Amino acid sequence: MKLIVGLGNPGREYRDTRHNVGFMVADELARRHGLSFGMAPSQVPDALIAKRHGADPWLVMKPLTFMNLSGHAVAGLAGYFQVPVPDVLVVVDEVALPFGRLRARARGSAGGHNGLKSVIERLGTTEFPRLRLGVGRGDARRDLAGHVLAAFESDEQSALEGFIARAADAAEMFAVDGIDTVMNTYNPDATAPDND
Repeated sequence: MKLIVGLGNPGREYRDTRHNVGFMVADELARRHGLSFGMAPSQVPDALIAKRHGADPWLVMKPLTFMNLSGHAVAGLAGYFQVPVPDVLVVVDEVALPFGRLRARARGSAGGHNGLKSVIERLGTTEFPRLRLGVGRGDARRDLAGHVLAAFESDEQSALEGFIARAADAAEMFAVDGIDTVMNTYNPDATAPDND
Protein backbone atom coordinates (compact mmCIF):
# COMPACT_ATOMS: atom_id res chain seq x y z
CA MET A 1 0.00 0.00 0.00
CA LYS A 2 1.19 3.52 -0.85
CA LEU A 3 0.55 6.62 1.26
CA ILE A 4 0.24 10.02 -0.40
CA VAL A 5 0.50 12.90 2.07
CA GLY A 6 -0.49 16.43 1.14
CA LEU A 7 1.02 18.92 3.58
CA GLY A 8 -0.81 22.09 4.57
CA ASN A 9 -2.50 23.97 7.37
CA PRO A 10 -6.10 23.34 8.48
CA GLY A 11 -8.57 26.19 8.65
CA ARG A 12 -10.44 28.46 6.26
CA GLU A 13 -7.84 31.24 6.50
CA TYR A 14 -5.14 28.97 5.04
CA ARG A 15 -7.23 27.08 2.49
CA ASP A 16 -6.24 28.98 -0.67
CA THR A 17 -2.65 29.85 0.24
CA ARG A 18 0.59 28.72 -1.40
CA HIS A 19 1.49 26.69 1.69
CA ASN A 20 -1.59 24.52 1.11
CA VAL A 21 -0.90 23.17 -2.39
CA GLY A 22 -0.31 19.75 -0.78
CA PHE A 23 -3.86 19.80 0.60
CA MET A 24 -5.12 20.88 -2.84
CA VAL A 25 -3.50 17.85 -4.46
CA ALA A 26 -4.96 15.54 -1.82
CA ASP A 27 -8.41 17.04 -2.44
CA GLU A 28 -8.02 16.58 -6.19
CA LEU A 29 -7.06 12.92 -5.75
CA ALA A 30 -10.10 12.34 -3.57
CA ARG A 31 -12.36 14.10 -6.09
CA ARG A 32 -11.05 12.04 -9.02
CA HIS A 33 -11.55 8.73 -7.29
CA GLY A 34 -14.80 9.51 -5.49
CA LEU A 35 -13.17 9.24 -2.07
CA SER A 36 -14.37 10.87 1.14
CA PHE A 37 -12.03 12.05 3.88
CA GLY A 38 -12.63 10.87 7.42
CA MET A 39 -10.71 11.11 10.65
CA ALA A 40 -7.68 8.86 11.00
CA PRO A 41 -7.78 6.05 13.59
CA SER A 42 -7.65 7.32 17.17
CA GLN A 43 -4.09 6.03 17.62
CA VAL A 44 -2.87 8.55 15.00
CA PRO A 45 -2.45 12.29 15.69
CA ASP A 46 -5.03 14.51 14.03
CA ALA A 47 -5.35 13.77 10.32
CA LEU A 48 -7.91 13.27 7.60
CA ILE A 49 -7.53 10.17 5.45
CA ALA A 50 -9.21 8.62 2.44
CA LYS A 51 -8.57 5.12 1.11
CA ARG A 52 -8.64 3.93 -2.48
CA HIS A 53 -9.39 0.22 -2.69
CA GLY A 54 -8.64 -2.12 -5.56
CA ALA A 55 -5.64 -3.87 -7.09
CA ASP A 56 -3.34 -0.99 -6.14
CA PRO A 57 -4.78 0.36 -2.87
CA TRP A 58 -3.46 3.62 -1.53
CA LEU A 59 -4.17 6.16 1.17
CA VAL A 60 -4.44 9.93 0.85
CA MET A 61 -3.73 11.96 3.97
CA LYS A 62 -4.04 15.57 5.15
CA PRO A 63 -2.37 16.12 8.55
CA LEU A 64 -4.33 18.51 10.76
CA THR A 65 -1.41 19.14 13.10
CA PHE A 66 -0.37 22.32 11.24
CA MET A 67 2.58 22.31 8.89
CA ASN A 68 5.43 22.44 11.41
CA LEU A 69 4.19 19.32 13.25
CA SER A 70 3.15 17.29 10.19
CA GLY A 71 5.61 14.53 10.96
CA HIS A 72 3.65 13.40 14.01
CA ALA A 73 0.64 12.47 11.90
CA VAL A 74 2.66 11.11 8.95
CA ALA A 75 4.76 8.79 11.10
CA GLY A 76 1.70 7.76 13.12
CA LEU A 77 -0.34 6.79 10.07
CA ALA A 78 2.54 5.08 8.25
CA GLY A 79 3.17 3.03 11.39
CA TYR A 80 -0.49 2.20 11.93
CA PHE A 81 -0.96 0.90 8.38
CA GLN A 82 2.60 -0.51 8.19
CA VAL A 83 3.45 1.51 5.09
CA PRO A 84 7.21 1.25 4.35
CA VAL A 85 8.97 4.62 4.28
CA PRO A 86 9.84 4.36 0.53
CA ASP A 87 6.10 4.04 -0.14
CA VAL A 88 5.24 7.37 1.53
CA LEU A 89 5.05 10.32 -0.90
CA VAL A 90 5.01 13.78 0.70
CA VAL A 91 3.53 16.54 -1.49
CA VAL A 92 4.70 19.98 -0.45
CA ASP A 93 5.10 23.60 -1.58
CA GLU A 94 8.56 24.77 -2.72
CA VAL A 95 9.58 28.44 -2.90
CA ALA A 96 12.88 27.63 -4.66
CA LEU A 97 10.97 26.45 -7.75
CA PRO A 98 9.10 28.78 -10.10
CA PHE A 99 5.33 28.66 -9.92
CA GLY A 100 3.99 25.62 -11.76
CA ARG A 101 7.20 23.58 -11.75
CA LEU A 102 7.22 20.06 -10.28
CA ARG A 103 10.24 18.26 -8.85
CA ALA A 104 10.12 14.68 -7.58
CA ARG A 105 12.88 13.11 -5.49
CA ALA A 106 13.31 9.70 -3.88
CA ARG A 107 15.07 11.19 -0.85
CA GLY A 108 16.69 14.40 0.34
CA SER A 109 16.99 17.09 2.95
CA ALA A 110 14.25 19.35 4.28
CA GLY A 111 15.60 22.17 2.12
CA GLY A 112 14.49 24.70 4.72
CA HIS A 113 10.87 23.49 4.70
CA ASN A 114 9.54 23.06 8.24
CA GLY A 115 6.92 20.52 7.22
CA LEU A 116 9.54 18.27 5.63
CA LYS A 117 11.81 18.85 8.61
CA SER A 118 9.09 17.54 10.92
CA VAL A 119 8.49 14.49 8.72
CA ILE A 120 12.23 13.72 8.65
CA GLU A 121 12.46 14.04 12.44
CA ARG A 122 9.49 11.75 13.10
CA LEU A 123 10.29 9.13 10.47
CA GLY A 124 13.95 9.22 11.51
CA THR A 125 15.17 9.26 7.92
CA THR A 126 15.42 11.37 4.77
CA GLU A 127 14.79 8.28 2.61
CA PHE A 128 11.17 9.00 1.66
CA PRO A 129 9.90 10.29 -1.70
CA ARG A 130 8.65 13.82 -2.02
CA LEU A 131 6.95 15.86 -4.72
CA ARG A 132 7.78 19.55 -4.50
CA LEU A 133 5.35 22.00 -6.08
CA GLY A 134 6.85 25.30 -7.15
CA VAL A 135 5.10 28.33 -5.69
CA GLY A 136 7.90 30.83 -6.42
CA ARG A 137 9.71 33.11 -4.04
CA GLY A 138 7.89 36.32 -4.86
CA ASP A 139 9.39 39.67 -3.93
CA ALA A 140 12.66 39.00 -2.10
CA ARG A 141 11.92 41.97 0.16
CA ARG A 142 8.77 40.27 1.39
CA ASP A 143 8.84 38.02 4.44
CA LEU A 144 8.93 34.41 3.26
CA ALA A 145 6.26 33.29 5.74
CA GLY A 146 4.02 36.07 4.48
CA HIS A 147 4.56 34.90 0.92
CA VAL A 148 3.67 31.24 1.46
CA LEU A 149 0.69 32.10 3.68
CA ALA A 150 -0.73 34.49 1.09
CA ALA A 151 -3.20 33.69 -1.68
CA PHE A 152 -1.99 33.22 -5.24
CA GLU A 153 -1.72 36.22 -7.57
CA SER A 154 -4.39 36.58 -10.26
CA ASP A 155 -2.11 35.28 -13.05
CA GLU A 156 -1.24 32.26 -10.90
CA GLN A 157 -4.90 31.66 -10.07
CA SER A 158 -5.71 31.15 -13.73
CA ALA A 159 -3.06 28.41 -14.02
CA LEU A 160 -3.57 26.85 -10.58
CA GLU A 161 -6.16 24.25 -11.56
CA GLY A 162 -3.92 22.82 -14.29
CA PHE A 163 -0.91 22.88 -11.96
CA ILE A 164 -2.74 20.94 -9.24
CA ALA A 165 -4.06 18.49 -11.85
CA ARG A 166 -0.51 17.75 -13.10
CA ALA A 167 0.69 17.25 -9.53
CA ALA A 168 -2.22 14.86 -8.89
CA ASP A 169 -1.27 13.00 -12.08
CA ALA A 170 2.26 12.63 -10.70
CA ALA A 171 0.96 11.39 -7.34
CA GLU A 172 -1.23 8.81 -9.09
CA MET A 173 1.78 7.68 -11.10
CA PHE A 174 3.72 7.22 -7.86
CA ALA A 175 0.93 5.06 -6.44
CA VAL A 176 1.06 2.71 -9.44
CA ASP A 177 4.59 2.93 -10.85
CA GLY A 178 6.81 4.34 -8.09
CA ILE A 179 8.97 7.41 -7.66
CA ASP A 180 11.54 6.64 -10.38
CA THR A 181 8.87 6.80 -13.08
CA VAL A 182 7.59 10.08 -11.64
CA MET A 183 11.09 11.58 -11.65
CA ASN A 184 11.72 10.48 -15.24
CA THR A 185 8.39 11.91 -16.37
CA TYR A 186 7.98 15.16 -14.45
CA ASN A 187 11.40 16.48 -13.48
CA PRO A 188 12.69 19.24 -15.75
CA ASP A 189 16.12 17.58 -15.78
CA ALA A 190 15.79 13.85 -15.27
CA THR A 191 19.58 13.49 -15.07
CA ALA A 192 19.85 15.64 -11.91
CA PRO A 193 20.93 13.87 -8.72
CA ASP A 194 18.04 12.59 -6.61
CA ASN A 195 18.79 14.64 -3.54
CA ASP A 196 18.00 18.25 -2.72
